[in-house]
Amino acid sequence: MATSYDVIVVGGGVVGAAAARELSREGRRVVVLDPGDERGQAWRAAAGMLAPQIEATDNEALHELSVAGRDRYAELAPELLADTGIDVGLWREGIAQVATEPAQAEVLRARVAQQRQQGQVSDWLDADEARSRWPWVRDLAGALWAPMDGALDPKALVHALLTDARNNGASTINVEVSAVVRTGDRVTGVIADDEYSADDVIIAAGAWSGRIGGLPRPLSVEPVRGQMAAMPWPAEVPRAILYADDCYVVARGDEALVGSTMEYAGFDASVSDEGQQRIWAGIRKLCPPIGAARAHRTWAGLRPVTPDGLPIVGPAPDVAGLWYATGHGRNGVLLAGITALLLQQMLRGDAVHEHVLAMSPSRLWKW
Repeated sequence: MATSYDVIVVGGGVVGAAAARELSREGRRVVVLDPGDERGQAWRAAAGMLAPQIEATDNEALHELSVAGRDRYAELAPELLADTGIDVGLWREGIAQVATEPAQAEVLRARVAQQRQQGQVSDWLDADEARSRWPWVRDLAGALWAPMDGALDPKALVHALLTDARNNGASTINVEVSAVVRTGDRVTGVIADDEYSADDVIIAAGAWSGRIGGLPRPLSVEPVRGQMAAMPWPAEVPRAILYADDCYVVARGDEALVGSTMEYAGFDASVSDEGQQRIWAGIRKLCPPIGAARAHRTWAGLRPVTPDGLPIVGPAPDVAGLWYATGHGRNGVLLAGITALLLQQMLRGDAVHEHVLAMSPSRLWKW
């Protein structure tokens, strides 16, 4: 006999955990089904940057969602601390995207102007101003300064979200879902080690979402490997988050997290010499004091990427009760909190902003 719930969340990463937290808080019986291993999930490898202004996109819908995702953590982080005692390490002291040559400076200066026209807080620092702030960075020609951007600790975030979900009655089971179960045009549950039934099923399995059987149509989500490295943060260097064309560095605790690659390597989450060399070349050029250290950790994660770069969020167009929350690429941490709120609204039947429709699964299935 199938175990019955109101909502099954397939995937216990940052997006699935956030969804489980929001839905359980309004009284739904939620279960999160996740293998529970460390096979390369994107959130385990993420630097945790909340940087919509730095990683700006020309897609208006995605950019607006990203800014909302960043700002959501101003409320969510203190709520999680109060409810669970877990500090997710929210750090909103700004991020700089640096230019190392005049041509890059002109591009970033234009982006500052555009962001200001959009009502965002964005500053241009000329070469002298940038050098005064970060004298340890090489070849500074200026920087875009986004004082509202920041970062958090993804592992602490997932731990806090799942803890809060459990506090509100949700269950978490370490098991891999093999297929969705449907009766006619309605979802009825999933199959894992046993059959689990529910009125609503949310597919939030990251890069593995498309491998789940029983979906009504092929799901266009593919893994893209991102490699990272960590080394000691120099004691003489004030903590910072800096982004350049070919690398970034994030201060977290006493470590410098540097990355990252974008590699089509299938489901291989191993670390390669070539990928690490690419990271090291970038960080040595950008920040010599950090690049002079030796890495004490290296790792990789698999980002779930879609053909158009937009996440897939919303209901399956032809199967009632089936929902998608996947394909967030390298922005899973940034978008998790706001994605969970959107799912909550959708499951209630509330209207959502027109920008959200750009993320709809139906955009990929027009046949």
